[in-house]
Amino acid sequence: MSHREIRLETERLVLRLPRLDDFERYAQLHADADAARYIGGVLPRAAAWRKFLQMPGAWAVQGFAMFSVEDKASGLWLGQMGPWRPDGWPGNEIGYAFHPDAWGRGYAFEAAVAAIDWAFDALGWSEIIHCIDPDNRPSQALAERLGSSRQGPGRLPPPYQDAAVEIWGQSRAQWQARRAAPAGEASA
Repeated sequence: MSHREIRLETERLVLRLPRLDDFERYAQLHADADAARYIGGVLPRAAAWRKFLQMPGAWAVQGFAMFSVEDKASGLWLGQMGPWRPDGWPGNEIGYAFHPDAWGRGYAFEAAVAAIDWAFDALGWSEIIHCIDPDNRPSQALAERLGSSRQGPGRLPPPYQDAAVEIWGQSRAQWQARRAAPAGEASA
């Protein structure tokens, strides 16, 4: 399957490759101080454009990157979620960033489950991580809900070497055991 054909669906969401028409809401996300706080800070539109092109570029060169996440019913771009591994990164990350109007609705969890399943199945990854700022309690809560645990402090490559990050993660075996557990037993 060509990476252009990759499309994951959940109950409420579509995870697909980025498209040009995603950029307007992507730029809004990066212009919002709260939304951009833990993903490098507020960016002017021109800088957001260059950052936006990272995901289509990673798809073209690496064959994977974060998916654009859209609301299945409306087609509205909600954010991005999925595999991410820049040069020098501390591991195979499942990263995410969501537009502020998508917060608090369970979209990140729903998208993460699909993206993690895909990364383990399609990419053959044996473990995943999440690089999370120590002050980002909502992302820590999401990582915990996904079954990841705090593995300790991490270090990102330049130019992000001074960013405070904690590495959260889990193995494929841990993820599969959690996914196979009957409801009620799947808590971390």
